Amino acid sequence: MDIKRIGVVGAGQMGNGITHVLALAGYDVLLNDINAEALDAALVRIEKNIERQVSKGAVSADEKKAALSRISTTVELTELGPTDLVIEAATEREDIKHQIFATLLPHLAEHTILTSNTSSISITRLAAATDRPERFMGFHFMNPVPLMQLVELIRGIATDQPTYDACLGVVERLNKTAASAEDFPAFIVNRILMPMINEAVYTLYEGVGSVSSIDQSLKLGANHPMGPLELADFIGLDTCLAIMNVLHDGLADTKYRPCPLLTKYVEAGWLGRKVKRGFYDYRGDVPVPTR
Repeated sequence: MDIKRIGVVGAGQMGNGITHVLALAGYDVLLNDINAEALDAALVRIEKNIERQVSKGAVSADEKKAALSRISTTVELTELGPTDLVIEAATEREDIKHQIFATLLPHLAEHTILTSNTSSISITRLAAATDRPERFMGFHFMNPVPLMQLVELIRGIATDQPTYDACLGVVERLNKTAASAEDFPAFIVNRILMPMINEAVYTLYEGVGSVSSIDQSLKLGANHPMGPLELADFIGLDTCLAIMNVLHDGLADTKYRPCPLLTKYVEAGWLGRKVKRGFYDYRGDVPVPTR
């Protein structure tokens, strides 16, 4: 299947990053969000991020201009119907994702492939609620999308080979690398990463180390570019908690039990960088540990 026009649902951090790389790769992209201000902010961020690539010599000024011309926006979800591929990148809540696909279904072209950028939710379950489970799969980009090389491609139980091949072709055109994952809770990356972050929160919760000492230990002792608590703030503590709950519920193993301190931070609304408070306080010039 020749994919030319792609619809992206959600203009947040993931959605604007996905739109950015697709447009640079030559795809026409229709970006949707229920909030017109979010769409405007996404266009500003995409322009700024591509300009950063221009300043580094990675992209030419002409390529930037062409990429930006390929992006259009809409607050009407149904306008994505005629696209060849839809990438849903809305919030990590299954009920919202079901609602998005249910709204889209009556307006989709027969050939349209549906995908979700979910980091943990069952692809088979999402697909089963649509009219095209064979043309549905997981399309999980890493954050930040323009910088990260990996894309997880997750087949649901009904996903057919042409759908997989078409999505693989998109990944290759983006000059990224695809990792094929089976449809089990949190797939590959988050199945390994989130328990590590959760264990770091337990280490803080039990008083084994402070925020600073835990992050410093992993950066200097394991050569990680970011400490696990710093990384959790970057991802979003609500997202971390949601993925841990998916692992705990889906695999029924106590080793995936979310740390009570992680739950407490989310209850407080301290979700990390996006709200300027999490395991660090970002409201000043330098992040300050909150514990």
